[in-house]
Amino acid sequence: MLIVHVHIQVKPECVAAFTAATRLNARASRQEPGVLRFDVLQQADDPARFVLVEIYRDAAAQAAHRETAHYPVWRDTVASMMATTRTSFKYDDVFPADK
Repeated sequence: MLIVHVHIQVKPECVAAFTAATRLNARASRQEPGVLRFDVLQQADDPARFVLVEIYRDAAAQAAHRETAHYPVWRDTVASMMATTRTSFKYDDVFPADK
């Protein structure tokens, strides 16, 4: 299992457009066979900050996600909406929920 947290800060005037584009991407991502979870979180005290929580079966599933038709559309659509470069952090599951 591969867990990725993507931290994104968007320009305040782009929050609505970013949210709409990201919801479309998340819906499509959740249909991928290797995606176990794909959540979009918005920071409560700063609505221009988001975290994408992406959980993949493995690294190959994440690579496949980047090859889908919807991912580059999202990436290119939101690129100009970013206030800063997005950052991502990868995690391993050390205590699975089913154990």
